[in-house]
Amino acid sequence: MPQPEGTELERVRARRDELRDRYLLPPGQRAAPVTRGVHHAAFICRDVEETIRFYQEFLGFPLVEIVENRDYAGSSHFFFDLGRGNLLGFFDFPGHDHPPFGETIGGIQHLALSVDADAFTRLKDALDAAGLAYLGPDRGVDDSLYIEDPNGLRVEFYREEPGVFLGERLVE
Repeated sequence: MPQPEGTELERVRARRDELRDRYLLPPGQRAAPVTRGVHHAAFICRDVEETIRFYQEFLGFPLVEIVENRDYAGSSHFFFDLGRGNLLGFFDFPGHDHPPFGETIGGIQHLALSVDADAFTRLKDALDAAGLAYLGPDRGVDDSLYIEDPNGLRVEFYREEPGVFLGERLVE
């Protein structure tokens, strides 16, 4: 997709500055969140077994549950443990023909997962050994590694602690 340039780029940047000035409160003035965090993010997969093999066997996220989806007969709903009480969920919908993954309004751009330096290195080495494509650490961000899962979902492995962005703690 084409990026804004020239006057349009300056307008976009000025608008972002206006929004930051209007809505971004200092930490001591922010209201407490009404939730305890993300219970799970749920995505649609093309093939249950392929998704399990990728996340559990290749990435090392333990499969912790697989049940029938209560909203669609025959559909599986399954979860992986991401650590620290976080779950990653998937559904399949047998008989549905879904379009390929696409970046669109209301969709997901990528899922960013926090990893320590050792896990980051092990993952990069495993991707290299398997001949799987990835982006990073490049693009000016040494702490990010982007892959696509078998469903086209983009996953970022980010070498920062949860609640930290570009070295700055945003939330406790």
